[in-house]
Amino acid sequence: MAIEEHGASAGNFTTGQTTSTETEQFENTLRPKTFDDYIGQADVKRNLKVFVQAAKKREETLEHTVFYGPPGLGKTTLSMILAHEMNSQLRITSGPALEKPGDLAAILTNLKEGEFLFIDEIHRLRMPVEEILYSAMEDFAIDLVVGKGPSARTMRLDIPKFTLIGATTRFSMLAGPLRDRFGHVEKLRFYEAPEIQEILTRSAKILDIEIETSAAEKLSYCARRTPRIANRLLRRMRDFAEIQHEGVITDTVVEQGLKSLSIDEKGLDYSDQDYLKNLCEKFGGGPVGLSTMAAAMGEEENTIEEVIEPFLIMEGFIQKTPRGRIVTDLAWSHLGLKSPVTQNQNGGQTIML
Repeated sequence: MAIEEHGASAGNFTTGQTTSTETEQFENTLRPKTFDDYIGQADVKRNLKVFVQAAKKREETLEHTVFYGPPGLGKTTLSMILAHEMNSQLRITSGPALEKPGDLAAILTNLKEGEFLFIDEIHRLRMPVEEILYSAMEDFAIDLVVGKGPSARTMRLDIPKFTLIGATTRFSMLAGPLRDRFGHVEKLRFYEAPEIQEILTRSAKILDIEIETSAAEKLSYCARRTPRIANRLLRRMRDFAEIQHEGVITDTVVEQGLKSLSIDEKGLDYSDQDYLKNLCEKFGGGPVGLSTMAAAMGEEENTIEEVIEPFLIMEGFIQKTPRGRIVTDLAWSHLGLKSPVTQNQNGGQTIML
């Protein structure tokens, strides 16, 4: 399967193979090529296998598909697998790279029958660009306005039948008309620790890294249930192992490596730990407003709300209430601090006094 990337720069549309960064090359090396090699997302894989087999049996193109969920869970990888399973080519671009309708039109008119177009962060498409997709997805044609003023006219161009795959971290931001045109909508969930451990073991084998089973298990609990983070940590542990521990990733390597990176056994990094310590030590566990937390940490409100808090909420360290953020018993216990909160049981709920 060939992969071609497209982008737009300085207002000019460019095509061709882009030079991957070292990180992208590392990730591409570890990407599974088939459903059998792909670990996790069992329900999604099961559905996609059926859709692919049905499309092949009818000799049709696969219906347009959108993957949504937090970053790093495998949306791009699944798109590559779909194109591979359909024996087709995958062309890659992103929402922010398509600045003008002509950028998208250039890609669509150069597609071949049955090819896949992958648009990452599709929710960030500009409205004039997005409107080009409506007729392209339904009628496999694009409507272009030629000329300006009274002499302007609409021209319709037929394009080959293709499959659009969209990936987004914010499904709710997709416009209704675009969202309704996708035949398959798949949500990717966070991974469990055993799945992350299996991914780490597979990645270590591909990279020819020796890692102990117990070390892989310990590392799996620090990866925030995300394969991309797991592989990134594996890469860092490889560095520590090669320089300080004769190349083998052991429990000691993981413990010392995570300590050097300021990552604890729950996967909380320095920012997460700083957030919890501020909330506990300065404000007695809350409730505290977002602007107050931002000032106390010296962080932007958006960074706290969109980067730091989601994982802490998901893991049960904090709660959002109408009065502000409060920590849970789990946070006090994790930090090794004694809670000054008086707990009264009322219908199974802990009341913060």
